[in-house]
Amino acid sequence: MTTAPRTRLSSDERRSQLLDLGVRLFATRSLSEISIDLLAETAGISRGLLYHYFGGLAGFQEAVVRRAAADLITRTAPPVEGDAVERLLVSMRGYVDFVDENYEGYLSLVTGARSGNESLRAIYDEARRTLTDRLFESDTDHLLEDTPAMRLLVHGWSALAEEMVLGWKARGGVTRDELVELITGALPALAGAVPSGG
Repeated sequence: MTTAPRTRLSSDERRSQLLDLGVRLFATRSLSEISIDLLAETAGISRGLLYHYFGGLAGFQEAVVRRAAADLITRTAPPVEGDAVERLLVSMRGYVDFVDENYEGYLSLVTGARSGNESLRAIYDEARRTLTDRLFESDTDHLLEDTPAMRLLVHGWSALAEEMVLGWKARGGVTRDELVELITGALPALAGAVPSGG
């Protein structure tokens, strides 16, 4: 019986492979549960290799969160076609699906950002800013007038959307589709309350 020769991965490939594993663990565990020992055991590598690539647990966790945030941004990208509300509906479906599939990790990111962890807060804020800025960039129907008041409202709406999705995941109460429609419908309703030019 012959075995295929093992392929030696480049440093970038090995680092990416470890991050992929970390993101999979992030889907079902909080950040505090993702340890160097767990990762080394799951990946079948030495602890030293993780320190080599990430400098320690905090560096690894930060890299995993950055990868997960990038995935969230990609998965919530609005389609090119459709009116503003239809495109927002697609984005919100992507957001709800992401949180549903990665609840433990996403909740730990939100909690960590709120608790004062500066690196998590920076990643969280950057991802939220990207998601909310994109609403203005893709709004060809001019549902959202780009003013300081509207940006403040959209920032508040994004916090509302996050709270609704986390609450739905923890307690239920409505179907996934009803949740998506509630969140999506809330933005134009709130935007309508902003005075023109405000």
